[in-house]
Amino acid sequence: MHVRPVELTQAPVRLVPLSLDHEDGLRAAAADGELWNLTFTSVPEPDDTRGYIERALAQQAAGNRLPFAVLDSASGRVLGSTSYHDIVADLDRLEIGYTWYAQSCWRTAINTTAKLLLMQHAFETLGAALVGWRTDILNLRSQAAIERLGAHREGVIRHDLRRRDGTVRDTVRYSLLASEWPAAKARLLVRLARA
Repeated sequence: MHVRPVELTQAPVRLVPLSLDHEDGLRAAAADGELWNLTFTSVPEPDDTRGYIERALAQQAAGNRLPFAVLDSASGRVLGSTSYHDIVADLDRLEIGYTWYAQSCWRTAINTTAKLLLMQHAFETLGAALVGWRTDILNLRSQAAIERLGAHREGVIRHDLRRRDGTVRDTVRYSLLASEWPAAKARLLVRLARA
């Protein structure tokens, strides 16, 4: 499995490789709801937006992350960010995460469409055997969204990572196998058609 920068598009979103050119757009998206105040997300604080991008690109250079800017496919406005990460090429596995969107995008087709594009590319182009997700146990919105994708809850890793407020989170892990992808994809397409 060889993961490299790619652009993925299906209305209403376009996923493009993250770059420093997206700094102002990401700052504006994060300001829509002041999302950096949520301690269980990876949303950058306004004065750290450039650092957020630089860290993501450093992880990309190291081969373990592929970050995307999520754009509105019609207007080109930056809506948020998502990534492939924890890429283990010799096991044909990767995770999808570092995902966040402007609050005005919540409860829209944005997340479902972006995840469909990422999962489809992972399973059908890259040949992934497994796609995984992880989220803070307190992030019930994220857990519900991941479960709607058809992912299976594997369990909880207790006392796993430090949150930005200094507390330590428990992490909920999810996965989807390549053999489970066709059924999950069919359900996602039905959901998007209804939206």
